[in-house]
Amino acid sequence: MEQDLPPEQSLKLIESMIGQAKKSFSRVSFYFLLWGILLTGAMLATYLLRDRPDGWIHGAPWGVVGIIGGIISSVHGARQGKLAPVSNPMDGIIGWLWSSFVITMLITIVCSVVAHRDPGAMITLLTGIPTFMTGQIMRFRPLIIGGILFWVAGILMHITSDALILTALYCGAMLCGYIIPGFMLMRQENGLRTA
Repeated sequence: MEQDLPPEQSLKLIESMIGQAKKSFSRVSFYFLLWGILLTGAMLATYLLRDRPDGWIHGAPWGVVGIIGGIISSVHGARQGKLAPVSNPMDGIIGWLWSSFVITMLITIVCSVVAHRDPGAMITLLTGIPTFMTGQIMRFRPLIIGGILFWVAGILMHITSDALILTALYCGAMLCGYIIPGFMLMRQENGLRTA
């Protein structure tokens, strides 16, 4: 049976849901900072190892970072889930969005390696999707802009083969798409804790 709420109660309910969503969304700052820093480090390590004759070593930083980041993310996520087990529907949407991105990214990496191509430009393009959409869902402009910057960097990475330019594009996208928005979200999260 449907029940009509008076306008005042409707407004309070909406404000409460927005407040819960903001508190919930602010928890993603950890992941943007973690992955932004780890992936930037992997790219810089790849650049520094570019002249090594043993080709397999170029992919090593990405594998190491993937394992370390995956473990840290899993442990942090499990702890956060115990501290705040109740989530809103948007948490689920963002979780599924990023899960589908990770699956697509892994498929892209495998296909690229089998075809003897560098997956970096394509993955950078793909990273724009969940970053942009997370920004839209959260109504957080820095992530929206970050997603757009990932798309721009990915396009530019497709048309250059210069290692320094590729490194600068990728690291710049990580800085503006993950790290800076991550710090801004963390500041917002700290403000919500004190409120």
